[in-house]
Amino acid sequence: MKAFLILEDGTVFEGTSIGSTREVISEIVFNTSMTGYLEVLTDPSYAGQAVCMTYPLIGNYGITPDMESSRPWPDGFIVRELSRIPSNFRCQGSIQKFLERHDIPGIAGIDTRALTKILREKGTMNGMITTNENYNFEEIKPRLMAYSTGDVVSKVTCKDKSVLPGNGKRVALLDFGAKKNIAKSLNERGCQVTIYPAHTPASQILSTNPDGIMLSNGPGDPKDCGPIIDEIKKLYDSDTPIFAICLGHQLMALATGADTHKMKYGHRGGNHPVKDLETGRVYISSQNHGYVVDTDKLDPKVATPAFVNVNDGTNEGLKYTGKNIFTVQFHPEACPGPQDSGYLFDRFIKMMGGEN
Repeated sequence: MKAFLILEDGTVFEGTSIGSTREVISEIVFNTSMTGYLEVLTDPSYAGQAVCMTYPLIGNYGITPDMESSRPWPDGFIVRELSRIPSNFRCQGSIQKFLERHDIPGIAGIDTRALTKILREKGTMNGMITTNENYNFEEIKPRLMAYSTGDVVSKVTCKDKSVLPGNGKRVALLDFGAKKNIAKSLNERGCQVTIYPAHTPASQILSTNPDGIMLSNGPGDPKDCGPIIDEIKKLYDSDTPIFAICLGHQLMALATGADTHKMKYGHRGGNHPVKDLETGRVYISSQNHGYVVDTDKLDPKVATPAFVNVNDGTNEGLKYTGKNIFTVQFHPEACPGPQDSGYLFDRFIKMMGGEN
């Protein structure tokens, strides 16, 4: 069946429908990872977005146990070529059936390099995936322009508190759309990890006297999380050791008076170099974000830059002055991507008084 990707600037790509045949409007973004498409699909940070994979062949090892959450989150999936015959000793099914089962529409057979070039030159934009060959762009355009991701954190966060048992430090993890490997990375280091829904009051978390607090990744514009930001300010004031990743990094910055802005096309992939400003060492990192902290509006009495992106100079992390708090924009838990910066979890455990 034919499918069409219609961008808000009027560009149209024609391809083949994959997954669900329902119509969807979403923010169109691209990911440059060569592998790890299943982790991308199950990363809650993609809620409200349709993902274009720049690597040309997707699905060749099928669906494996490597899921970062219980379900896929993107509104749509865009590929050059979809492998119809997956081959892997852990394969549990095809990506086509996976998309169909979770009612996610997609399009294959389009020039994903051309699409990526448009998004890099013009910036991230909204688009529609449809199988309707009789579409009218003038009727669609107002709907494309009006779309926004909205409060997607409330959509992706866990509904109830849960605990990963451990004999080490007790960590409270606020789930704004957390990938499973964040909790796993702490748990593998002996931590007992208590996972809380995103809107949990700071008082409830602090009443348990945790050794440390983890703020997770998540989707959407951090400025849409006003009530959460208010609670994070209370966590900041508590003097409990805090480690934050991605959206959590941005929310902590907003809670302490800094600002964020939307990037032209964001960082999404597994090959982004970040420099540790303390050691001068460069790490290759996994990233997935469309917003960034403004370092020119940082108060050095509150926080100073700790990491910087080698490619474009944007902020990749902050160290908070006089506090046991550090935050990073990239993903030290990887999945997919390199594990170069996994040592940051060990740093967090040392901050809590542990021995790692």
